[in-house]
Amino acid sequence: MVSSVPRQHSHSLRRRKALLGYLYISPFLLGFVLFILGPAVASAYFSLTDYNILSTPDFVGLANYQKAFAGDNLFWLSLGNTLYYALIGVPLSIAGALGCAILLNQKIMARAAFRTMFFLPSITPIVASTLLWIWILNPEFGLLNYVLSLVGVQGPKWLGSPDWAKPSLILMYLWGSVGGGAMIIFLAGLQGVPAELHESAAIDGANAWNRFLNITIPMLTPSIFLNLVLGLISGLRVFTVAFVATNGGPAYATYFFMLHLFNQAFQYLEMGYGSALAWIFTVIVLILTIIQFRLSDRWVYYAGKD
Repeated sequence: MVSSVPRQHSHSLRRRKALLGYLYISPFLLGFVLFILGPAVASAYFSLTDYNILSTPDFVGLANYQKAFAGDNLFWLSLGNTLYYALIGVPLSIAGALGCAILLNQKIMARAAFRTMFFLPSITPIVASTLLWIWILNPEFGLLNYVLSLVGVQGPKWLGSPDWAKPSLILMYLWGSVGGGAMIIFLAGLQGVPAELHESAAIDGANAWNRFLNITIPMLTPSIFLNLVLGLISGLRVFTVAFVATNGGPAYATYFFMLHLFNQAFQYLEMGYGSALAWIFTVIVLILTIIQFRLSDRWVYYAGKD
């Protein structure tokens, strides 16, 4: 008869290992419940209520969502401004990051120093960089208009003009994003492009441009896709730069969705309506992300994939 002692000992050892594993991940689980899952569930409930913090929540069903789509003109205005900012700024940022990555992937002197210089703007605190750009774009004594005046060009009012305010913020976004994480991802992707493919194509007579279009770009499509997903989410979440530089002006030209959400929830204390705006924004980002993943099968190439 086989003794059950070794089996019991093995079972006890597995239990101790399981408990030890749960102990290791308990800080993450606790933080997830307290700071992510809990607030998400609370905001979902508050989005169905009329709640202004000073009084108890009054359940109103889908009234907040109906107000957003049919009774709030600033909702559509802020959404349009946000889409404009993201759909123009993100592709330009990805193109610029790819160009910088290609340049910084060349065998040149002080390459590490150049990479550091390009990366520095992305780690500069956004409030500090925004204040710097407010001075650069000042229409009276700003550096940019001064440089333009040297060549006989009258610079616009930039942040003070409804026509130039969004392009100004896009310019600030490009300054901080082109040399940041997207460039690092592209640099990593370029390291994975086999040199043998370029050598074989060069032997067959392909010039540098053809090799770039037919070898480098297809091999970089996973990196492009990743940067597109992350960049679009980041672009849609634009808030700080507009809050500091323009506070949504002039004439609501830079009144973005997150700024509208902030004003409703924390300026006017309409926490119920602000929660509804947050969930609408979450659904918009989720839908756009799903669309990108569905379309990725048509153009993203993964090595080794059948």
